[in-house]
Amino acid sequence: LQLDEHVELASFFRNTYGPTGAFNAKPFEGSRSWAGARPELRAIGHDSNGVAAHIGLLRRFIKVGEVDLLVAELGLYGVRPDLEGLGISHSLRVMYPVLQQLRVPFGFGAVRHALQRHVERFGRHFPATVLSGMRVRSTLPDARLDLPPTRMEDVLVVVLPVGSAMSDWPTATLIDRNGP
Repeated sequence: LQLDEHVELASFFRNTYGPTGAFNAKPFEGSRSWAGARPELRAIGHDSNGVAAHIGLLRRFIKVGEVDLLVAELGLYGVRPDLEGLGISHSLRVMYPVLQQLRVPFGFGAVRHALQRHVERFGRHFPATVLSGMRVRSTLPDARLDLPPTRMEDVLVVVLPVGSAMSDWPTATLIDRNGP
């Protein structure tokens, strides 16, 4: 991406995530178009009003319980507020062939409990499974003396089998992202 595209995406994320809390928009101050780890691949939808939707992907190893597992973590999902209700299923429909080309065993994402009804609709279009009762540990993106180096979140985990069956997903309630 060019600098002007990062600036446009940063504004998109501030406007999309800001209504859910000022803290959620904070990582996107200035021209920063990522929150923690920078995505290696992005699907960006545009219309006549600019950025309409975004989803990012980062291949990484996570630890599910005691098992190291390669996943394509999907995140930085957003749809412009005037288009809400039209995007996440379409975003996954666009990304699924990319996940297959990357030959990852699973797509993985963590979402707030407030989005449960929203993400449970994935099952109509994809073999996604929503796991509750999960805790995800992440490294903070910036080292600070006044905060611990990691954070724990109680979230919903969305698992999308790509190159493996859902039965191959380890049974555990703790996932360590091994990074931000």
